[in-house]
Amino acid sequence: MTSPTTPRDDKQPSLLLALTPVVLTLLVLAVQLFYFGDFTPHIPLAIGLAITSLVGVKLGFRWKQIEEGIFHVIHVSLPSVSVLICVGMIIGVWIASGTVPTLIYYGLTILSPGIFLAAAMLLCSIVSLALGTSWGTVGTVGLALMGIGAGFDIPMYWTAGAVVSGAFFGDKVSPLSDTTNLAPAVTGTDVFSHIKNMMPTTIPAMLIAFVIYLVAGFTLIDDGNASFERIEAITAALQANFTISAWLLLPAVLVIALAVKRMPPIPSLFAGALAGAATAMLVQGVGVHDVLTYANSGYSIDTGVAAIDSLLNRGGIQSMMWTISLVLIALGFGGALEKTGCLAAIIRAIMTKVRSFKGVQTSAVLTSVSTNLVAGDPYLSIALPGRMYAPTYRGMGYSTLNLSRAIEEGGTLISPLIPWNAGGAFVISALALGISDGNVENLLYIPLAFACWLSPVIGLIYAQVGLFSPKASDAERQLWQEQGEAIATDLGAAGPAGDTPAVSPRPSS
Repeated sequence: MTSPTTPRDDKQPSLLLALTPVVLTLLVLAVQLFYFGDFTPHIPLAIGLAITSLVGVKLGFRWKQIEEGIFHVIHVSLPSVSVLICVGMIIGVWIASGTVPTLIYYGLTILSPGIFLAAAMLLCSIVSLALGTSWGTVGTVGLALMGIGAGFDIPMYWTAGAVVSGAFFGDKVSPLSDTTNLAPAVTGTDVFSHIKNMMPTTIPAMLIAFVIYLVAGFTLIDDGNASFERIEAITAALQANFTISAWLLLPAVLVIALAVKRMPPIPSLFAGALAGAATAMLVQGVGVHDVLTYANSGYSIDTGVAAIDSLLNRGGIQSMMWTISLVLIALGFGGALEKTGCLAAIIRAIMTKVRSFKGVQTSAVLTSVSTNLVAGDPYLSIALPGRMYAPTYRGMGYSTLNLSRAIEEGGTLISPLIPWNAGGAFVISALALGISDGNVENLLYIPLAFACWLSPVIGLIYAQVGLFSPKASDAERQLWQEQGEAIATDLGAAGPAGDTPAVSPRPSS
């Protein structure tokens, strides 16, 4: 029985037809982004969805079938949309409660510009590891760090790069993260073995990124630019408009505590919003109606200090609507591509060309990256390659832990580096990078999010030289046999790591 997103064999598109909606959509995106200079990819992706639907009709699909594929993927990703809504509420309410202003105040008075970027990455790593959500970390702690960076006169893109590096590290290795559980689930491994197998790429990537941020803090970013008068003006404005106290950090502590107790992210974040609302009313003297307004429309204040006003006038559910609408359209596009078999046809064409482990591992990483780039959905970029490539790894006698690491890094870590992807759209919106307003310079956060792109690069290097590329254990082979999967019958005839011939380059049906 086929799933709602699995095309029947008699409706498989040719490679040329499968590439048609992908190429045309990228062309429309390129015109919109680079010719018109309009960084709102909603309509190009909607056009791509329409083109893909026409391809589906040509293949013999009825609109009802295509629609089912679209809404199936959207339905699967609705928890992420719910997280966006909760984060929007938290941003508005935590500013009103004084939680975010307190974080900014203490950050400006305790940290120094030299160590700020490295400290920001570490702090976001710890919080994201505890919460299991990169989006929640970016929208709360990341927002406060942007304010501290602004106080130190550090360019926004440097701070955003450090925040993204740290936040998505936690999302990658936290057992509470949805993507960290999804990758081993679709490849047939367990989550803790998956996390352990990611350490050889994660640790070097984080160490390199940490050193770069330290060097940048002490050399590229001049401490002299962090004007003491500017910092004093910001901290004075915060003290004049908010009660500042370490007790105001309790809403954040509550969210982390609930996450540590393995409470689901949506109730945990909503509890944090409620705690922030209570704190705003009890400590800051905010009225009930004002709290409801801040949760929906965002916080609003006029302190007379431009740096503070631009930072604190944000949040609310409505501030997430640009991102949510983009996520829904991108998910629909991805669902249509999967339902019509276009993505599967492209992956099969790639798989028939690779005959070695190094080629398969490279293809798996790049397929996840490409799916992120085209479909705009980190979940699809993990689930689809994971399902398609797993039989090939098993046929080669390699552990599918290699695959789960490849799709986690190509899916989770690359997501925030693509502006029209769900992850990238959220980062741009939550950190107020102003891309849609023409602040193209802030896109520099993409190459400056070192840990995100270094990790898959290191993984690709390991694949080429045969390091940290485990063969299948006896327990794994036994499990595959029990599941009726095809495995290599003569592993002893295989060549050295990286040169093992593929038994079957095509996935099982």
